[in-house]
Amino acid sequence: MEREKFKSRIGFIMISAGCAIGVGNVWRFPYVVGENGGAIFVLIYIAFLIILGVPVLTMELALGRSSRKSIVCAYKTLEKPKSKWHYQGYVAMIANYVLMMFYTVVTGWMLYYFFAMVTGKFEGAQTEEVVSHFGKLTQQPVLMAVMTIIVITLGFAVCSLGLQKGVERVTKVMMISLLLLMILLAANSLFLKGGKAGIEFYLKPDISSVKEHGIMNIVVAAMNQAFFTLSLGIGSIAIFGSYMDKDRALLGEAVTIAGLDTFVAIMSGLIIFPACFTYGVSTDSGPSLIFITLPNIFAKMPGGRIWGSLFFLFMTFAAFSTVIAVFENIISFAVDLKGIDRKKSAIMNFIIVAAGSMPCVLGFNLWSGFAPFGEGSNILDLEDFLVSNVFLPVGALILVLFCSWKIGWGYDEYKREADTGKGMKLPGIIKPLAKYVIPVLVIFVFVQGILAKFF
Repeated sequence: MEREKFKSRIGFIMISAGCAIGVGNVWRFPYVVGENGGAIFVLIYIAFLIILGVPVLTMELALGRSSRKSIVCAYKTLEKPKSKWHYQGYVAMIANYVLMMFYTVVTGWMLYYFFAMVTGKFEGAQTEEVVSHFGKLTQQPVLMAVMTIIVITLGFAVCSLGLQKGVERVTKVMMISLLLLMILLAANSLFLKGGKAGIEFYLKPDISSVKEHGIMNIVVAAMNQAFFTLSLGIGSIAIFGSYMDKDRALLGEAVTIAGLDTFVAIMSGLIIFPACFTYGVSTDSGPSLIFITLPNIFAKMPGGRIWGSLFFLFMTFAAFSTVIAVFENIISFAVDLKGIDRKKSAIMNFIIVAAGSMPCVLGFNLWSGFAPFGEGSNILDLEDFLVSNVFLPVGALILVLFCSWKIGWGYDEYKREADTGKGMKLPGIIKPLAKYVIPVLVIFVFVQGILAKFF
């Protein structure tokens, strides 16, 4: 069976960026910036994105495009005889499933909050009512399960239509809508009364914030965010490399994807920080920023129902673009490994992901007694930790070694694939960076994540 290809370059860019753009950009990025002193963090983050993110992104694209396969078969196709690199492909498969077992739940929250905003549930609500709303949602397992199943159903329905007719067509419309919504929301925030102070905090470097937060803490946080924002190491990007033509070199495509990902992250801060400063809300309110802090702001804001509805529609698009991208990866596993057709794979995987998402749903209510990291933690925390702190860094480390060392695919083969086509070629600095610097940085991220969690 001939492998499908993207209908257009813009389709590839949008779906690849859609995979990278998600909750990490529009939820995690603003609160991590707020917790780490604003503009200084942003500058360091962009530096690490260039040093760490873009080279690894080209490797994952090269792995997919050269093999024309999903992650397990990609390693099998490119590894030397009797090698065991493809074992990492199976680990990456597990990682994709674990990611979707909690990410679909969070996407369901976004969808629920969109409907809540549209129907006016937060209009005129007092602070205490807004704060209690999220707690009430997580205590309703049936409602959470329904929202999660809606997300899973829509995601697999889109993917079952095919690459061009489903994934590419829907994601293109959704991503363009997301970008337009983002510009509209940012323009509204910039004209708020306290907007200027929020923009200065966000984009004007302040040396005093370095002293307050500690330069090493800021550097580590920036490195973590740069690494995790692109979701590298588990084959989520490699699958889209497998659908690419060879008419363009991969470095330029990686820069475009990383640039779009960063644009969305930066713009989400322009939406959030002016609003926080206008309404006297703490910028370091952490993960609660989206579901508690911002609904409070929209409840007080003139026209808040409209702006809140648009914001959560934008959030839903951002999260759902990642769901579609990872579902496409999950569907391709069975297609490549077992030779079954796309629709059968979609139905089979719908059952697996739907069942697998239920522990996360129940972890907030009926199974709340299970606290894997101590009091206050839940199953979502465990699943998020496994993906973010184990599967992603370990997967990225193995990918980098596979692409840069002779015992794997080898740097020369990787460079040949990455440089095929017109556009930017890999500069000479990439080889020592890939062989020595990036593995050390990835190991540092991995060890630091483990230490931070347990010690």
